[in-house]
Amino acid sequence: MARVKLTNVKKIYSGNVTAVHDFNLDIADKEFIVFVGPSGCGKSTTLRMVAGLEDISEGTVEIDNEVVNDLQPKDRHISMVFQNYALYPHLTVYENIAFPLRLQKNPKMSQDEIYERVTSAAQVLGITQYLTRKPKALSGGQRQRVAIGRAMVKDCKVFLMDEPLSNLDAKLRNQMRAEIILLRKRINTTFIYVTHDQTEAMTLGDRIVCMKDGYIMQVGTPTELFDWPANLFVAQFIGAPMMNTIKTELTKEGKTYYVSPFGYKLEVTGDKGKLLNERNVEPKGIYLGVRPEHITLVKKGAKNGFPVTILVNEMMGSEYHLHVQTEDGTKLVVRIPTINLTDEERASMVSGTVIYVAFEGKAMHFFDLETEYNLLTDNQYHGNDDPDAPIKSNEAESEPQEETQKEPQEKQPKEK
Repeated sequence: MARVKLTNVKKIYSGNVTAVHDFNLDIADKEFIVFVGPSGCGKSTTLRMVAGLEDISEGTVEIDNEVVNDLQPKDRHISMVFQNYALYPHLTVYENIAFPLRLQKNPKMSQDEIYERVTSAAQVLGITQYLTRKPKALSGGQRQRVAIGRAMVKDCKVFLMDEPLSNLDAKLRNQMRAEIILLRKRINTTFIYVTHDQTEAMTLGDRIVCMKDGYIMQVGTPTELFDWPANLFVAQFIGAPMMNTIKTELTKEGKTYYVSPFGYKLEVTGDKGKLLNERNVEPKGIYLGVRPEHITLVKKGAKNGFPVTILVNEMMGSEYHLHVQTEDGTKLVVRIPTINLTDEERASMVSGTVIYVAFEGKAMHFFDLETEYNLLTDNQYHGNDDPDAPIKSNEAESEPQEETQKEPQEKQPKEK
């Protein structure tokens, strides 16, 4: 277990292409941190710099208060799980898991101790019955468990995982996600997990680092990123379906704020209205953000209610995802739970039907038109000394590579 600290870390490739810009992060001992963002945002590159698989162009990486910039990966006391499993096809499951233990020299591990660790890890991961099989005889989920087992048998300070579930189908991803949560409780070490899937980020992480184009967009708990996104990018990236954003005006009459989307004047009620007053936010043009699940079905004439026409109804089982259009042509997505709908209401949820929806002030998010920063938060992330500087988007994310160690010569011990 160890604290990990990245200070002013940069990665610059040939051609002056900067993949990671001035990355600063302090990860506490035993914390589960998730790097999330779209392809090319620099999340895997950052992870590989921590692992020692990529050289650090500028800045420092510390593990357990020791600068590791010049240390080889084997000397950093880390374990890593790759996206493509990186299993040896000619070795059995047992031999794959035991491989890093047989490479260990100081102290050299006995065959009995290797057997104990491998079988213990296999039992935790539910792959004991597959120890004598080769990887080609395993499913994708079973191969990933083997890769995780190989990483967890080592005495490591930091556990690194680079998109370990991206090659699995949806059902296996859900199952393995739950298993990683349980695994974290068992081994209780520092985790750094990379994914492009915001569902994985929200369910796994103690904190999330949301990245774009090599910059940190926001660092916070899943609740903080969902309820208080620092900028428009985080607001739209976190949450599914994506947050609705409407270009409109924020106005003020006395101490009451209003927004005017779709040609309707809607009052900003509740805590968001109070916070706008406390911060004395000036009336201006804004991006108004509202999440699809925070738009509710209402009766005609309800406060803040407005009519919309259903374009498409996606039946998701427990809810409808309605793609609707307002009278001024603005398109929105609305999530409507089906449990409280009458049979008549369900039958009416078809293309062309006009329904009335509304959202409260507490569901509103306000973003500056120029900077796209949230008007109600102070945590503005950009990773640049000049917060108004444009972010370049020509960075490319490096691909994980397979391990290249040779096959160990020791024979597998007999099962006890």
